[in-house]
Amino acid sequence: MANKVTSLQVAKAAGVSQSAVSRVFSGASASEATAKKVRAAAEALGYRPNVLARAMITGKSRTIGLIVAYLDNQFYPEALERLSNALQQNGYHILLFTLPNSSDGIETVVQDMLDHQVEGIIAASVSMSSQLTDLCAKSGIPVVLFNRGQPGSGLSSVTSANIKGGRMATQALIDAGHTRIAHIAGWEGSLTGRDRQQGFEEAMADAGLRPFAIVDGMYNRDIAATSARQLLSGTHRPDAIFVGNDHMAFAVIEAVTALGFAIPDDVSIIGYDDTPLAAWPSFNLTTVRQPVNRMVEATVTTLMSAIAGADTYAQTIEIEGPLIQRGSSRPPKGPRR
Repeated sequence: MANKVTSLQVAKAAGVSQSAVSRVFSGASASEATAKKVRAAAEALGYRPNVLARAMITGKSRTIGLIVAYLDNQFYPEALERLSNALQQNGYHILLFTLPNSSDGIETVVQDMLDHQVEGIIAASVSMSSQLTDLCAKSGIPVVLFNRGQPGSGLSSVTSANIKGGRMATQALIDAGHTRIAHIAGWEGSLTGRDRQQGFEEAMADAGLRPFAIVDGMYNRDIAATSARQLLSGTHRPDAIFVGNDHMAFAVIEAVTALGFAIPDDVSIIGYDDTPLAAWPSFNLTTVRQPVNRMVEATVTTLMSAIAGADTYAQTIEIEGPLIQRGSSRPPKGPRR
């Protein structure tokens, strides 16, 4: 095995001091001529700077910790790619940890991130306890919640306008003439799921309708499919289902079709997210679009401002998205009320 090339060897090859090499690769002030000589020597020798060692010296890892629940939800791989790209454009990389759809294990994950000297944390659909929030604050590590609100936490959060989105989806079903509307909700332990359910209940109440049923789908496709089969098992059945996210809605469509019901003639189905799969002909899902680009931009901007030391207070950012009408639901009969 070849010996690892050192910064001192690069300095000698470039005819500069070792501190000059350090300045070039740390992004500190260095003349253009010096930078060119150092980088040419580094390339010729095959030198790569030790980022972790530099982080220990400077206290700047240029790394953001990202915690996410259940990557099987198609919304998150797309969101994570865009978050990663946006952070890279700001000179940062991500350290990714995944958790189940609960708070179990998050204490260990956050401690691991702090041990890796992350400069900030983005928690995607994961709640933070008050103890963890205090720990991050004492460590000077800002936290932004992505696609999950947490009132009273003192943390900034970025979500879509979930209550309005839930109302929009439900109103579209009402305007299409449906009266027996069920809701397979997201996990009741998340504010996102509760807000979408609240929008559903408000739209139904405004129309003088009672929900056919409300079921906690736990953001789980198997639970959602089972719930759909149970809802359609009797003679008294819903004529429409608003599902708390696309991931569950795809399973609902498959379950409803397997039972022999026609979509949307027998049952209209609307989801929430507008993941790429929603536009596939096999699903053709009507859904509320989460404005992921604007959500990512707001999340990264908020986090970068906090890292830069801006005196910011906890912000609750809600971004509206449109209803995307496709073939899984009947179109409205007339103007929206």
